[in-house]
Amino acid sequence: MFDDFFIRALIAGLGIALVTGPLGCFVVWRRLSYFGDTLAHSALLGVTLAYSFELNIALSVFIISSLIALILIQLQKKTNLPGDALLGLLAHSSLAVGLVVIGFLTFIRFDIMGLLFGDILAVTTDDLIIIWTGGALILLVLKLIWKPLFASTVNYELAEAEGLNPDRAKAIFTILMAAVIAISIKMVGLLLITGMLIIPAAMARNISDSPQKMVIFSIIGGLLSVVLGLYSSLEFNTSSGPSIIAASLVLFILSLFKIKQSIKLKN
Repeated sequence: MFDDFFIRALIAGLGIALVTGPLGCFVVWRRLSYFGDTLAHSALLGVTLAYSFELNIALSVFIISSLIALILIQLQKKTNLPGDALLGLLAHSSLAVGLVVIGFLTFIRFDIMGLLFGDILAVTTDDLIIIWTGGALILLVLKLIWKPLFASTVNYELAEAEGLNPDRAKAIFTILMAAVIAISIKMVGLLLITGMLIIPAAMARNISDSPQKMVIFSIIGGLLSVVLGLYSSLEFNTSSGPSIIAASLVLFILSLFKIKQSIKLKN
């Protein structure tokens, strides 16, 4: 079964969708979309270092993205700059450094389009092991920190007063974000991973009336996006990563009709 490249791509995509669904809900709830972009941009530096020192790409991306996330937390504590300014500084700086490093690695041929937009059809059996094992660990840790993370999302001061240690939950969540980017970069690339986190969650928010339902619908939306995107890519000979994100966009647009219908019923 794993000899078929399309089956491997499908299994990889479904594994990523299961993880990005719950994480994407917190990205939407906590308004961290730009944070996801920052980590995605820093992933380029991780990829170039992996090629330079012959490291595993997922491991290198995870290390660099985690480092950028921890630097952001420290800068927020030690400077008076607003969060969006710090995110912009780190996003563009890490991206620029990554591109500079690529300029020095003239002896290595880079698939820039693959880095930017991913190539899920090229995933290997080893990639599947990384995605599903890493994804399971991410979901396990997310379950362990769910209560303090969700409580601090609703009311930070109340969560702190109840001794839930929201700062620790936030730090762990940033590491989880770095991890999901590391295991999914090969699938949808640097520019589209944030779309996998945000669009299914945004779609789920339009049709949900509780946090639990939003998580479930976000996962379902991600799974449908992968299936529809891959099959449309196969049918119309389009890029797989962008096709998955385009499928997510279609589902989001369809969810808007649910909002419109709800408004009419209320009126």
